[in-house]
Amino acid sequence: MSDTKKYLAELIGTFVLVFMGCGSAVIAGEKVGFLGISLAFGLSVLVMVYAIGPISGCHINPAITIAMLVNGKISGRDAGVYIICQCIGAIIAAALLLVIMTGLPTYDLATNGLGQNGYGTASPQGFSMMSGLIAEVILTFIFLIVIFGATSRAAPAGFAGIAIGLSLALIHIVGIPVTGVSVNPARSIGPALLVGGTALSQLWLFIIAPIIGAVLAAFVWKYLLEESVHAA
Repeated sequence: MSDTKKYLAELIGTFVLVFMGCGSAVIAGEKVGFLGISLAFGLSVLVMVYAIGPISGCHINPAITIAMLVNGKISGRDAGVYIICQCIGAIIAAALLLVIMTGLPTYDLATNGLGQNGYGTASPQGFSMMSGLIAEVILTFIFLIVIFGATSRAAPAGFAGIAIGLSLALIHIVGIPVTGVSVNPARSIGPALLVGGTALSQLWLFIIAPIIGAVLAAFVWKYLLEESVHAA
């Protein structure tokens, strides 16, 4: 598989995740609610695993790419380009969502946003920065453990996408009230860059926390769980 195809797949996959996931919040959020938004994010990942998984592995998330780098499953060069492409895909998705939303006369970017993440006054239900930080670390940790397990050699073949997609939907069901759920720095970067203001000033948390959770999961999987899975 050529490098260009892998990188393009990551860009497209992240675009789909942000466009469909954040789009469900911005365009249809009032109709579908938290559950519908959760399913949109989960289903986006599920379908992209089968669409681009054979091409790039379907990381579509810098936290996943960093975890794979820590565990030696991707080279440093590929990891760097993957992350750049993921962020570009997220930014393009957020920009096109903004273009679509400007066609709605009642839409206001500052008021309605683009599905950005936040804490404190920017949290969907007013959760504090510490609550948001803890939640993002834990939720990303859980997500990565599912990914490592579902893609391990001991896992049933062909079911990884279902497990990963459903786990992301579950994570959103729990976490949306807290931060809107990131667990993916690129997903947060795209909307925040366009919305600016509070979304941009709080972006650091949604870059750092998912990376911490992902790296913790990588070490736990590698040194505590992987050997037992293979032994079984």
